[in-house]
Amino acid sequence: MPKPTTPKKTDEEKVSEYMHLLEHPLKAEINALRAIIMAAHPALRERIKWNAPSYYYEGVDLVTFNLRMTQKVHLVFHHAAIVNISSAMLEGNYKDRRMMYFNNMAEVEIHRAELQRIMVELVTAAAA
Repeated sequence: MPKPTTPKKTDEEKVSEYMHLLEHPLKAEINALRAIIMAAHPALRERIKWNAPSYYYEGVDLVTFNLRMTQKVHLVFHHAAIVNISSAMLEGNYKDRRMMYFNNMAEVEIHRAELQRIMVELVTAAAA
């Protein structure tokens, strides 16, 4: 008799489980940023990558949280097109990535529109 198989979890289920178990002092900010990113484009998808929520478009990775720091929320934009997007919020002069940091909910709200603009531009570049 074959062993019963456990259905494989979807990306959404994995992210939901990850966020449920996450203990981070800026969890509310993380959830707000997740919502902002997902609202930027209907084709964006979320999954767990590098042990954190990550966002992709048509299989192409764009941005991932780095949640090792507890005093701020760190986003890593790792699609090569990010270097062609201009924003005072994007930090670092790496050849293929940029960073973004949020210290509190006030910063998340202040920079909501800019983060969405960056995500739309990044999806457009990834689609080209």
